Amino acid sequence: MDDLDIIELYFARKEQAISETDRKYGSYCHQISMNILNNRQDAEECVSDTWLKAWYSIPPQRPGVLRLFLGTITRNISINRYQAQRTKRRHHDIELSLEELAECIPMKEEDAGELPNLLNGFLHGLSAEDRCLFVLRYWHAHSVKHLAETLGMSVGAVSNRLWRTREKLRIYLTERGYTV
Repeated sequence: MDDLDIIELYFARKEQAISETDRKYGSYCHQISMNILNNRQDAEECVSDTWLKAWYSIPPQRPGVLRLFLGTITRNISINRYQAQRTKRRHHDIELSLEELAECIPMKEEDAGELPNLLNGFLHGLSAEDRCLFVLRYWHAHSVKHLAETLGMSVGAVSNRLWRTREKLRIYLTERGYTV
């Protein structure tokens, strides 16, 4: 079933929308949540919460790209759960990636208006490999070690590229009036 058909099921308020969404995007959303929480049960609960949020969001919203819409919901729910459960244990990959981003992206809600468009513009200006590294690290919350193993690079090389990309982003945003 394609995305438009699934969205129409939501608009028709048919429960089949949830099962079709789970069939098509369940593993995708589960992987996002697992990368953040590193706990299967918590990830399953976050994915279930994603389906509930989607049920109440569609309608009135009509997502342009259902995969990204669901991924965003899953990511936000998972980060909120992580922050609620966070203990004194430090240096979990999601916490590190958020700290890294906080160095160059304003995290205040009043700064969020134009920021998504600026980020998209910045990402489109990167090489395919740098864009892939950035998205896998800061959207999908993959560890630097996992990225290095997957891409056949050293951990130091991945860290260095991510640092250079964050510096480019900081400069890019500063030139457009955003400061941390």
